[in-house]
Amino acid sequence: MARSSSSPDLTPLFAALADRTRLRLLNLMDGREVCVCYFVEVLRQSQPKISRHLAYLRRAGIVAARREGKWMHYRIERPSHSGPLAILEAALASFSADREMQSDLQRLTKACCRPRTFVTLEGAPRPTPIATSPS
Repeated sequence: MARSSSSPDLTPLFAALADRTRLRLLNLMDGREVCVCYFVEVLRQSQPKISRHLAYLRRAGIVAARREGKWMHYRIERPSHSGPLAILEAALASFSADREMQSDLQRLTKACCRPRTFVTLEGAPRPTPIATSPS
């Protein structure tokens, strides 16, 4: 079946969602902007691996980045087309029933409340909630 010119190519989105680490990153970014050092701490994975997955999500168009001095901040960029948006929203909603995802959120909360107890977070800016625009 051929795609119409107005239909988005869903292949990059599905490919981005096909990896557990990338799903865990999206879970941590849902509703907030997060510095890469928090991902390293919470997911207990190397910075190069985290950065590689974040680059993949950026290329898929569902994550945006912002530099502030030496810190890189990431947030979810919701697709403008309703089809990809519905897919992303369904994926994000499913995380509430996933024990590992909830554990990641608890580790993020702990890291935000006591960043001095995590060597990698010393001086790092805390994750900040993203203001949602009224629909």
